[in-house]
Amino acid sequence: MLLEGKVAIVTGSGRGLGLAYAQELARQGAAVVINDVDAATADAAVATIEQSGGRAVSVVAPVGPTETAQELVRTAVETFGGLDILVTNAGVLRDKTLWNMSDDDFDTVIDVHLRGTFTCVREAAVHMRTNGVAGRIICIGSPTGQRGNFGQTNYAAAKAGIVGMVRTWALELKKAGITANAVIPVAATAMTSTIPYFAAAVEATERGEAMPPFFRHDLGFGVSEDVSGVIAYLASDAAAGISGQAIGVGGDRLQLWSHPEPVVTAYHDGGWSAEALQDEFPGLSEGRLQSVGETFPPLPEDLKRS
Repeated sequence: MLLEGKVAIVTGSGRGLGLAYAQELARQGAAVVINDVDAATADAAVATIEQSGGRAVSVVAPVGPTETAQELVRTAVETFGGLDILVTNAGVLRDKTLWNMSDDDFDTVIDVHLRGTFTCVREAAVHMRTNGVAGRIICIGSPTGQRGNFGQTNYAAAKAGIVGMVRTWALELKKAGITANAVIPVAATAMTSTIPYFAAAVEATERGEAMPPFFRHDLGFGVSEDVSGVIAYLASDAAAGISGQAIGVGGDRLQLWSHPEPVVTAYHDGGWSAEALQDEFPGLSEGRLQSVGETFPPLPEDLKRS
């Protein structure tokens, strides 16, 4: 087992992707601190791990406040004797277009995703550095944070910010031997289940069948368990040399996202005035302007649903 003797915290792990991560970490030998805002959900998650022979305990609290981060680390140390792995998965959605999004819609998502990631990683890093633990920090991003998505201003900001923080933490924690990486999962969720494009994939999953190869291979779209292997690998000693990366995974596909790099570099003596840009920018940028959002390929005829 890759993680025998390790201790992990997984925020937002009562169900869905977070639960799948926690179960895989436990399967690989780690003791796991489950976190959810609902006690019954958290208890059920703990039970699934214990029934499979693993060790788990729960902390019922919303992620965001420093007090929650402190309680998570304290529980890991007092219950299992230490902390080696942190997976920050907790999140909420408040999807609305820019002109309809309230301050509360924006603040709620930023508080849970961005501030919650920050407070939990800070607390874990303090413990790891103080105790000489070459720990593993794994933060969950999203394709929305990489490319944008209609109606998700708050979520895009939070997820892009998480990747930015991970790159910074990789630099700051390197000397301590602590790695920090982001995982960009693509998996079936309650949200995707309502999108007609994914209907055939959802139908197959509900029947207990594998998704059609088009979804798993061409789209890199699968189920929660498809993401768990990357989480366990990055949490292991085998990934000691990997840090500051954004790794995408879904279905049968694995991707290593690039850091933002300039696609055009040009110079103008004396600097770039508005007039110079008016004359030269169209030619410089032709065919090089970057796309936004994700574009899906056409569905094969046999996977279309009316």
